[in-house]
Amino acid sequence: MNIFIFGLVNSVILALIASGFALVYGVSRLANFAHGALYILVGFATWLFLNRLGINYIGSIFLSIVIVSIIGGAIYRFFLIRVKGMPASEIIASLSIGIAIMELFRWRGFIGEAYMLPPFVTGSVSIAGVMIDWQRLIIIGIGLAMMLSLWLFTHHTKVGLSLRAIAQDKRASMMSGIDPDRTAVIGLAMGSALAGVAAVVILPLGSITVETGYMVLTDAIAVCIIGGLGSWMGVLAGAFLLGFSQILATAFIGPHWQMVVVLLFIILTLILKPSGLLGRQKELEERV
Repeated sequence: MNIFIFGLVNSVILALIASGFALVYGVSRLANFAHGALYILVGFATWLFLNRLGINYIGSIFLSIVIVSIIGGAIYRFFLIRVKGMPASEIIASLSIGIAIMELFRWRGFIGEAYMLPPFVTGSVSIAGVMIDWQRLIIIGIGLAMMLSLWLFTHHTKVGLSLRAIAQDKRASMMSGIDPDRTAVIGLAMGSALAGVAAVVILPLGSITVETGYMVLTDAIAVCIIGGLGSWMGVLAGAFLLGFSQILATAFIGPHWQMVVVLLFIILTLILKPSGLLGRQKELEERV
């Protein structure tokens, strides 16, 4: 029961982390390697608004997510649009922006365990004999609610349907009057906002560090590769597979094996099924 509960929490955390990365790639076919930097940017911004400017917690979270959404859209409009269509340049450009943001925080002295966000609700509760804190239960609730909201948004709103149209058939969408650059800006802004939501609900479990940004980027890439880029169900499947595998490795081998499990799953997926569990991209045999 302990493995099941904490495996579920870890899986939802990975799904939250990867959802923004998957959305950006699904809409614009752009791998946003600044994803981890935008994640910790929200954490540091929320901490600054809360502790230095005296804004209440809800207001700090709202302002941080709005700011990172604007920054995400600006990254595409002023930088990534200039290297659009060149995959290697897109990766290098987004990764460079991400590293610059993260190392800027390190340079300004935002290091150490002093930078922490308070939990939404303190205390813990016993579920089937397993003690779990309320913050982890909130993560499960917010994660499931966010996935449902994304599905409703992409299936029942005009903007969401335009994002799906671009993701499914770019040329036909352009013939229908949908601007791919505009939808890419919206997609990256939304992906950045999703990274921000993940940050404010997950970071209260620990301190805000620059290294967290690199770990979040690695986890997001791993989930999307394992589940399959371009597939929301694949992201969920990859998150649950990787999440429970990490908890099992921690329980039976040791916590230092978690990253080994992530890298092992990436390697095995690329060897056995390059398109991922539920990916829509062509298999390796079809490309050779």
